[in-house]
Amino acid sequence: MELFTALRGASSAQTWSRGVELAREGQVYAIDQADDQVSFKVTDPRARIAPVATLYPEDAEWDCSCGVDPCAHVAAAAIALKRARETGSALPAAPSDLGRLVYRLSVVTSGPQAPERVNVERLVARGAELTEVTGSLAALLGARGEPAAALDVGPPDLAIDRVLTGRPQRALPAELFEGLLRHLAEVPHVELDGAKVLVSAAPAPPRAVVEETPGGFRVRIEAPPGLERVVLPGLGLIAGTLKPLGATELTGRRLQNLPSVREVPRAASAELVSDILPALRERMPVVVNAASLPKPTRHLRPRVEVSVTQEGGALSALATLVYGEPPVARVDGEHLVLLGAEVPLRDLEAERAGEVEARQELGLIVGRRQHFTGDAAIGFASKLERFRAAGNAVSGAAGLRRVASLTPRLDLASGRFDLSFEGQTEAGERVTASASAVLGAYQAGLPLVPLDDGGFAPLPAQFLSEHGHRVMALLAAKEPSGELKGHARPELLRLVRSLDYPAPPELSALEPLIDGFQGLPQASLPRALNATLRDYQLEGVRWLQFMRKAKLGAVLADDMGLGKTLQALASLPEPGGAPTLVVCPTSVLGNWAREAARFRPDLRQCVYHGARRDLDNQADLVLTSYALLRLDHAALDKRGFGTLILDEAQAIKNPESQAAQAAYALRAACRISLSGTPVENRLDELWSQLHFTNPGLLGGRADFDAEFGRPIADGNAGRAAALRARVAPFVLRRLKRQVAKELPPRTEVTLSVELTGAERATYDAVRAATQREVAERLGASGVFAALEALLRLRQACCHSGLLPGGAREGVSSKVALLVEHLERAHASGHKCLVFSQWTALLDLVEPALTAASLEFVRLDGSTTDRDAVVQRFQEETGPPVMLISLKAGGTGLNLTAADHVYLLDPWWNPAVEDQAADRAHRIGQERPVIVHRLVAADSVEEGILALQEHKRSVADAALGGADRAAQLTREELLGLLA
Repeated sequence: MELFTALRGASSAQTWSRGVELAREGQVYAIDQADDQVSFKVTDPRARIAPVATLYPEDAEWDCSCGVDPCAHVAAAAIALKRARETGSALPAAPSDLGRLVYRLSVVTSGPQAPERVNVERLVARGAELTEVTGSLAALLGARGEPAAALDVGPPDLAIDRVLTGRPQRALPAELFEGLLRHLAEVPHVELDGAKVLVSAAPAPPRAVVEETPGGFRVRIEAPPGLERVVLPGLGLIAGTLKPLGATELTGRRLQNLPSVREVPRAASAELVSDILPALRERMPVVVNAASLPKPTRHLRPRVEVSVTQEGGALSALATLVYGEPPVARVDGEHLVLLGAEVPLRDLEAERAGEVEARQELGLIVGRRQHFTGDAAIGFASKLERFRAAGNAVSGAAGLRRVASLTPRLDLASGRFDLSFEGQTEAGERVTASASAVLGAYQAGLPLVPLDDGGFAPLPAQFLSEHGHRVMALLAAKEPSGELKGHARPELLRLVRSLDYPAPPELSALEPLIDGFQGLPQASLPRALNATLRDYQLEGVRWLQFMRKAKLGAVLADDMGLGKTLQALASLPEPGGAPTLVVCPTSVLGNWAREAARFRPDLRQCVYHGARRDLDNQADLVLTSYALLRLDHAALDKRGFGTLILDEAQAIKNPESQAAQAAYALRAACRISLSGTPVENRLDELWSQLHFTNPGLLGGRADFDAEFGRPIADGNAGRAAALRARVAPFVLRRLKRQVAKELPPRTEVTLSVELTGAERATYDAVRAATQREVAERLGASGVFAALEALLRLRQACCHSGLLPGGAREGVSSKVALLVEHLERAHASGHKCLVFSQWTALLDLVEPALTAASLEFVRLDGSTTDRDAVVQRFQEETGPPVMLISLKAGGTGLNLTAADHVYLLDPWWNPAVEDQAADRAHRIGQERPVIVHRLVAADSVEEGILALQEHKRSVADAALGGADRAAQLTREELLGLLA
């Protein structure tokens, strides 16, 4: 036998041996035989389900349900077939004790309203003996004493078992039972209510027949031929076979009572063709025996058509779904109304898409007339324009656009600012629109504006793109009386000039503020002024006096060392009027007192400071600190001042600080801010200073952030230019290189410090510990917490004695290099300033200076007599070195005796370092100044220097130059550890 030979040759010795064993033990029996194939079941004790091996003798081919090729089951079947043919005996039959599964089905109804269920009972039949299967079939097959060979089970039985196992009840709902049909169709024995039935998964649905009648048409739903009973909704017994009846959505009772008939009048033939029959075809076969029934048109798709009527500024609109262009039918609720001879085949999905389009694009509900007034009418008219521009049909909207264009009209009488817009219709009629209506449409992004007398006009887009932000700021600056706040007048003058509008005299007087301060009146210098002003200082006084007369606040932001204190003193009026209050850091109170006594001896001054402070009511000039401004705000406000000056005004850079809040609240006719660094890190700092000098100029903080802060941070050059233009009249900033050309040059040098092997090992260990901590803190607490974690790494660059447990007497490469430079500078006759942010590092420098016989003085937060320390250093015979903490000595000091500045440790904020260096590089300095930055090589300090350059763009974006305001980001901080 060719099959036997081929299979023997393809099988391994082990496979063939196992097949021989199965055949010898009688584990093979035939289950099906045809001319070209023979199927056997092999009751392999090793398998839960007896595999089915099929042989094709004529083709010498085979197959087995176990999936292995060739397998022992096929070998056993081939051996059994060969033996039967050689002996002429019958093929082996199933064992007499082999159990077979019987499935008994019965319909269960628990009440008239309860859904019908099918009870599924499984029994094992061995001859006449029936035993119920009470648990899992899988468990039964695996039970002791019940091997696989004793029960004939196939894959369908296990699939049914998976559905039934674990259910508390054997009764299945109809939808779950229908899922079992395809498995029941593959098992040999199924009974329904005690009678054996066949099962088929092929649906046998009812059918619909359409016939013609004298009045129209008749639709008859017929039961499937041979239907004996409806077992469940969707399940019927047809000619002894249990079959699904299809997804007809008919109840069991309606299916049982078929046929059913519906008469359709000829007038409703469109609904029959386009709605009823397509819906029936989705559920059952449809037979049409009616020649006069219209044939549906399939190429037409539904679309949205909008009809609009207008009455004044109000609009009324109706959206309709139609088929065809022009329409041949329209959708009316659930029905189709014919408008022509064609009957479109309804596309319900496309109709739903049209309804969604009408709702999303226009805010309309199909079939419902809707009305729009006010802003809603503007919005709808704008949407309608876009809808029509996209090629959609809109009727009745020809009058929506009545005016070609709107032009602005200004009314500036008596200090007021009134803006309106006007235009003309084609008929020559004059129409107007309010500024609020125009700006409302502009902010909402709408192309149309409602007119005062009804109707709409195109938005004046070009005017608003050029002046929209300016106009909104001006309207926001209007008092309830209609007058404009003082700080908004320069912006109004710009608008008037750009529109070529005549400006009233009181507005024209402000022209120097928008012309780069050209044409400022001559300064009226105090008679007792004891100083000769440089040209730029005289210009600063002229500007300050002009701002005072115009009742505008001023920010004098000259570079450090250009004499802002002198300019402020020279701008003050003669004694006898309202007094002036100067608020400054405690560290510069003495300097203010000295310079006021020197330059304005005519002013009676009062230094309001100390535990026994007393406010001199006769004083022309009161000097106090930010701490006392915060503590004694009420007493100072009660005194009343004509002028309020904030020196080193970056002290109020945080608008939420108590100092800033106290400064905002203090009353004064004239407010002046002095700061060499009006912006250090964030544009929010500039907002704070201008909110002090000119409240409302930049709006609220949230408005400022939305209009300027975020756009500039994103690189918006237009917004950066707009901010510079807005603040330009109120900020005067000159740099040393521009105005104090007689100052000697300032050179900056970076001294690279090579760490020793021990220092490098310490640094690397700290960095390894810091990397994970920085990443964790960035995720949990943000940038500031991460900066704290970086502190130890920065200290490791300077001296191991700064670290916890570090040796204070240890060697520091940075301190050693510093001392080496200080010795050379001293030998050459130079004096030096040494700055550090850590007083602990200054403590470690002192012994090194003493060991090198370098005399020094020190100034930090604990210094009680600052003036004496400064005076001693400034003397020609004074010590060659001054140690200074950045916080205590970074501002307000004149230390021109020094011409070398050493910055021991780079700080995040470059403005703080610049301020420190300018203690020496300022007016009065006659020698070139060299600024030395000591930076540890291959360390976090090099990364900090790179970030410093990045952060300088903040001030440039606000006051001129770059367009981007930089801030420390998560990526930049992590980059420092790379």
